[in-house]
Amino acid sequence: MLTLYMIHNCDTCRKARKALDVKALMYKTHDLRKDGLSAALLEHILNRVPLVEVINKRSKTWRDLSDEEKDYDANSARQLLLQHPTLLKRPLLELDDGTIMIGYRDGDYDTLSG
Repeated sequence: MLTLYMIHNCDTCRKARKALDVKALMYKTHDLRKDGLSAALLEHILNRVPLVEVINKRSKTWRDLSDEEKDYDANSARQLLLQHPTLLKRPLLELDDGTIMIGYRDGDYDTLSG
């Protein structure tokens, strides 16, 4: 089953959910605010997607970080993501084969089938 890692009130996440619903694809959601981001889940994601690709440098959370925090290495980035799950680009859609798609734009899910 597909898993959509998202934040409930994120507009892009809503569009992604709608696209999945229109295609009648079965999926479960994991709200990064409500359900949290554990170290194990973060490692699961980072085993599939490079760290540099999942940090959302356009987010308000990123803009609110100090310059020292923004100057991260792999370990400090993991800590930042665990402290601030909203730093993850979203949505993240995990496919049945373990591949994770980052973000959503119209048409991204057109080739998916249930």
